[in-house]
Amino acid sequence: MSAYLALVVAILSRILPSAFHTTSVGFTAVGGSLLFFGARRSRWQTIPAVIALMATDYYLTTYVYNYPFHTSAYVVTWLWYAAVCLFGHQLLTGRPSALRVAGAVFASATSFFLLSNFAVWAASTMYPHTAAGLGACFVAAIPFYANDAMSTAITAGAFFGLPALARSIANTLQETNDQHAA
Repeated sequence: MSAYLALVVAILSRILPSAFHTTSVGFTAVGGSLLFFGARRSRWQTIPAVIALMATDYYLTTYVYNYPFHTSAYVVTWLWYAAVCLFGHQLLTGRPSALRVAGAVFASATSFFLLSNFAVWAASTMYPHTAAGLGACFVAAIPFYANDAMSTAITAGAFFGLPALARSIANTLQETNDQHAA
């Protein structure tokens, strides 16, 4: 259940800024939520998660931004959604450590930065198809990377850390009760 709540948080983090006529500048709960979803659900349940995010992309593109929707523009992103879920499943299933979560946060944010900006450079005319153009594309995206890394860390930290904190508090309370009973 908590995995689906994380997915809803990811979707809302993308939709709500436009509903309130603000911008999130890359600050969304998508990366951390996908890592958590993958860690809590089976590999096959990645499919409905990716479909939900695909629908969100379609909605935002066509209804919020009023752009024509081209599937080819999103293939890299959709593959990334699935890969992050599967990465979370592979690396973080069971009892994830803070170090594993931190590594997964860094890997997911960095992979999205590299893949999405390379795709923008390769498939559009925004930047010249030269090494300098690729560099300019990456440099222009640095503020988005910083926000994505922070939002992924905050989201993953909350989703993985709060249950661990609750378990720790419950164990401490149980130990205290046991000591007072003895």
